[in-house]
Amino acid sequence: MRRRGRSRYSDYGGWPAYVPVAERRAKAKREVAKLQKKGQDIQPVEIEGRTIARSFWGKGWCSHLESFGDYSNRLPRGRTYVRNGSVCHLGIEKGKVEAIVSGSELYRVNVDITPLKKSRWKTLKQNCTGKIGSLIELLRGNLSDEIMGTVTDPEQGLFPSPREIRYVCNCPDWADMCKHISAVMYGIGARLDTRPELLFLLRGVDHQELISVDAAVDAIAGSGSRRARRRSLSGKDLENVFGVELEDSPTATAPSKPKRKSAKRKAVPKKAKKASAKPRTTRPRKSAPFKPTARSIAKLRRRHGMSKVEFARAVGVSSVTIANWEKATGAINLQAKSLAGLMKLAG
Repeated sequence: MRRRGRSRYSDYGGWPAYVPVAERRAKAKREVAKLQKKGQDIQPVEIEGRTIARSFWGKGWCSHLESFGDYSNRLPRGRTYVRNGSVCHLGIEKGKVEAIVSGSELYRVNVDITPLKKSRWKTLKQNCTGKIGSLIELLRGNLSDEIMGTVTDPEQGLFPSPREIRYVCNCPDWADMCKHISAVMYGIGARLDTRPELLFLLRGVDHQELISVDAAVDAIAGSGSRRARRRSLSGKDLENVFGVELEDSPTATAPSKPKRKSAKRKAVPKKAKKASAKPRTTRPRKSAPFKPTARSIAKLRRRHGMSKVEFARAVGVSSVTIANWEKATGAINLQAKSLAGLMKLAG
């Protein structure tokens, strides 16, 4: 078996020779580019300045981890790594995080998070239902002190406890939590700044269950009270909150052309008018019940000036479902919950 070169190890007590940060990052960039060519979706953690997390959910995650004695001693090792862009990739899925961290080499880190217990999630929903105005308020962290205390409670809240977290890194460091793992843990907090819904995905729950369908419709459509209208957001605001690019909203209708002056009508003798005039009876028109068809759903969405993503959130379904509805032929059979959302928007 070939031995490693003495120039790399012998002068450093058996440890690898120091490699400047710029050189490590250049090497990492080349290696990551190779992974991208192979089709891997690379999502780096990029931080501006020294502040790792700025939002309610991002700071809440970091503060929660630092509140535990074991973590508070180990996490600081990764702060420099996450600040200087060493977390080349961080992907969050249901119950797990996969990351690539640049060190003397590229190291792979895996973090497994135990899904939230059903009983705990049920209690959270009971404590939050009716107290959160909209999805926007939830994801922005604009919550009352009571709700903030509920969702961030160390034992009964959304954040995992140390016994619910398992992690592993393929680096040679013997420490239980190496600097690569601690950089990833901080990287999760930074990622929650822009995509807070990933915390709920990580814990295996649906954040939309914390509010009612009616509240979501009012918040997005802007109907109801003044407070509800103040909560209605434009498509650009939704992009900033949810961290996704929404489809283009329906184009505004062209300004109406000025009416042409109608030609003067010939005068009709009064007697002739009386003879031809017939009494008109006005009957109140009954509004037809809303029938869910591809055409009626698309027309309703355009009437409210919503994109498919906004309309889907208002109804309580996914944007893919809305797209399928608008492509369907004939009558559409919907669940009661979906039909109720459409009926409310239809007025």
